[in-house]
Amino acid sequence: MWWAGVFAAGVGLLIPGVTGRRIGVMAGVALFIVAVAVVTYTRRKRYVALARAAARAGKHDVLQDRAVGVRNWRHGHRWWLLLAWLVALGCNFAVPVAAGLLLAGCGTGLRLKAAWLGRRERDGDALLWVRVDWLDARGGRPAGKAVRAYRSTGIAAGDAAPGGARRRTAALV
Repeated sequence: MWWAGVFAAGVGLLIPGVTGRRIGVMAGVALFIVAVAVVTYTRRKRYVALARAAARAGKHDVLQDRAVGVRNWRHGHRWWLLLAWLVALGCNFAVPVAAGLLLAGCGTGLRLKAAWLGRRERDGDALLWVRVDWLDARGGRPAGKAVRAYRSTGIAAGDAAPGGARRRTAALV
């Protein structure tokens, strides 16, 4: 989302638009700040409640790699992401840059939420997982109604680092 928004905002700088670049950039910055705040802080209570109720992952729980989860999410949401990018490009003719920065703000908010979740995982010394059968068909909704509790494993499990980032070390403990 970040890169799609930055690209759409960059294209918006080339188009004068109905309102003009100055107003579009100022509106875009305001929308960026609001989007970052809203996306970062939305549903935090739900994430905390699910993390508190996390049970140790059992032998029969199916937990998938971070890369598989990202690929499934992108595959399930590709049309929505494309539509959001096209709308951001189209809005440049009315209010240049604004919709692109809104999209970039949503991506930044998701990144900050992942960093916050990663800090919680490091503090609790456990990775949090969602069972695959609790995710919806598009691979999303990690805090949705179908998710009753997270599963937890040790910090060295799988290929993920706290917050869902790729594990950087070659040797797993």
